[in-house]
Amino acid sequence: MKKYIQYPLGLLCILLGFGSCDLDELPQDTGSRTAIFGSASGLELYTNSFYEMLPTPYDGVFMIDDNSDLIARNGVDTRFLPNALSPVTSSGWSWGNLRNINYFIENCENSTVAEKDHYLGLARLFRAYFYFGMVKRFGDVPWIDRTIDVKDEATLYGSRDDRFEVMERVLEDLNYAIEHITTITDPSCTKITKDVARAFKTRVCLYEASFRKYHTQYGQQGTANRWFEEVVKTADEIRGFSLHQGDNAYRNLFLQQSPYASETILAVTLDANLQVFSSRNRRTISPTYGNRPALTRRFINTYLNIDGTPFTNDPSYKTTPFTEEVKGRDLRLQQTIRMGNYHRTENGAPIIAPPNLDQAHTGYQIIKGCYDERFPYDDESRNENAHLIFRYAEILLNKAEALAELGTMTDGEWAATIGALRARGGIQGPTLTQKPTVADPYMIEFYKNKFTDPVLLEVLRERAVELITEGLRPDDLIRWRLGELFADAPMNGMYIPALGEYDLNEDGIMDVCFYRGEKPASATAPVFVDVTSEGVGKRGLSEGNSGEILWNPGQREWSDKKYLYPIPEADKIKNPNLGQNPGWE
Repeated sequence: MKKYIQYPLGLLCILLGFGSCDLDELPQDTGSRTAIFGSASGLELYTNSFYEMLPTPYDGVFMIDDNSDLIARNGVDTRFLPNALSPVTSSGWSWGNLRNINYFIENCENSTVAEKDHYLGLARLFRAYFYFGMVKRFGDVPWIDRTIDVKDEATLYGSRDDRFEVMERVLEDLNYAIEHITTITDPSCTKITKDVARAFKTRVCLYEASFRKYHTQYGQQGTANRWFEEVVKTADEIRGFSLHQGDNAYRNLFLQQSPYASETILAVTLDANLQVFSSRNRRTISPTYGNRPALTRRFINTYLNIDGTPFTNDPSYKTTPFTEEVKGRDLRLQQTIRMGNYHRTENGAPIIAPPNLDQAHTGYQIIKGCYDERFPYDDESRNENAHLIFRYAEILLNKAEALAELGTMTDGEWAATIGALRARGGIQGPTLTQKPTVADPYMIEFYKNKFTDPVLLEVLRERAVELITEGLRPDDLIRWRLGELFADAPMNGMYIPALGEYDLNEDGIMDVCFYRGEKPASATAPVFVDVTSEGVGKRGLSEGNSGEILWNPGQREWSDKKYLYPIPEADKIKNPNLGQNPGWE
């Protein structure tokens, strides 16, 4: 949870000092140090400042997947735009949060407060959180576990440490946090507990295991299984949670101001009384404000039929129009995008709301996490629904992937993880209790022939479906070494059999008209889509006058050097010993 707290003056001075200092500056002692580190309330106040490292209330995590292979969006992110990312434009080499944490750890270790180990556990969890982000972004980074004296030039101007050694230190911090954090449960889902530390550990270990296995240039493949095993062991330690059930259960998870404690492990909550809101509706639905994100047809095809069979088993799937392709599918599909039975409200009055192609480039318009009421949420940043950071479904998926990678998945484990998630989605059949034995050709192609194991492929199918818009997809592509999908995955949409008007929700009213050249004067649809051009910022059809919608956000480019960001040029000039990441020299 974001903690909005009135800090004591001394502590506020420390925190403000940290926010503006460089690596060669020391935090200043204040008269309040004894008050802070001499009482449990002081330690609690200080550690509350660490929560500011979590995703911001305004845009949370829901925009991260916009930069992935599963979502079509406005424009191209700097990372994938040709010649846009460079040492000059790179950023993120920032160490203020680490100084704040290390200063606390040093002083807390000398504290006489009986509960100090709990607060040290919190601090070390956030240090792991900080370093995990830095390693993902830059690879090798200096490991610093103390405040630095201004005369310590060896550290200030030292080289970076090996990212694999740093991740060992991250694991040590996570294990310490799990052992020493004393908070067991939190009904608000906003405080760091033992299970939050465990959940984060499963995420970190899964990332690291995959990175070591698939980034073979580092020669760390032989160490990957130890990290996969940590995922399984730690996931098994998380108890007392379950998958939220009921009608529309999946979608309802993401609409609550107070999260469902049965499934949510950690959330960032919002508060209208403090004027703390999110921009989720506005950034997802507004045709002018946000990225206009919409799911791709390539991804939509991976949603199973309700009987548990692949939709793509039917060879006619490529030419199945929207109104037919969405029928009889995993119920999470209709809880993630607008379909025929979707209704909204305007000032409380119900309205039928088919997919709006003015707002969604591919036609697969996202509703997950968005309120159904239009006013004021679509036009103003007024959402109050919590951002879910860790939830039990992810733990099941992390465990399932680790088991698949280790080759130890049993039917029982399958039923308790993937089967349970599919059952909540309304899926039926043997897929709930029996692990697959035959690989789906569509999924093999989807992941560019990188994976052929039928169990792993189905876990990856489930991971994408369950976690879409929750901010994990870009990291997944990076750890699997599938960065080319950032640039190569088609931004495709609905299949359109011919030019003309279409009723997308089968209510007898035309919703969109596809045309080339001049708008048809006789058309009655409120939305017109010109498919004449396939230029940047335009939509065409794959076969000219028919076919899949093809959205062109602009040229996308991938090269393997982009698995890591370059060290920012200004920081490299300041300390030449930092060196530069491969390919960015």
